[in-house]
Amino acid sequence: MPLPSPPPLQLPFAPERVIVFSGHIVDAPGRPDERFPSRMLPAATHRIGEALDAMQCGPSDIAITQGSAGGDILFIEACVQRRIAIQLMLPLPEPQFIERSVEATTDGATWKNRYLAARGRLGCEPAVMPGAPGNPFERCNAWMLSTALASGASRLELLCLWNGAPGDAGGTAHMVLESMAARGKITWIDTREL
Repeated sequence: MPLPSPPPLQLPFAPERVIVFSGHIVDAPGRPDERFPSRMLPAATHRIGEALDAMQCGPSDIAITQGSAGGDILFIEACVQRRIAIQLMLPLPEPQFIERSVEATTDGATWKNRYLAARGRLGCEPAVMPGAPGNPFERCNAWMLSTALASGASRLELLCLWNGAPGDAGGTAHMVLESMAARGKITWIDTREL
């Protein structure tokens, strides 16, 4: 039985839409099975921008993501360019999150700099999920979705960067399943096509 997530986060304004993003972390050095290698970054950047433009996202919307190296940071950067408000929701205290989900990848120092630069443009502090037993990444997925759904189920849209395979607990596959259960709209960028 899944552990309950914290209560929904209060968003800074009532958005037209809440775009939740979940995507693969860029592969760590020596990962045996490629999932999201660095060579895919330019194509992923382009496709994330295209998806946001096709969804006609803008300043009346709010984007929610965790901020991991790879897809999350690409998404944040694309949202900043389009003046979409962003709320980071971290599963761990920020120093631990940066160590585990930003620096532990290929070019970790570069990703940390990109995370800090993007974070500096957000206008609000990241929300950090209170500690509790269980997988913090699964619980954070549920917390992000409950926050989006608190604005109204019709406003939820999930944008995911995913290879379609089952993944690590609390990863993109989990978020897709949770979003489907919540009947959210899903836009899928398939990394196998990048």
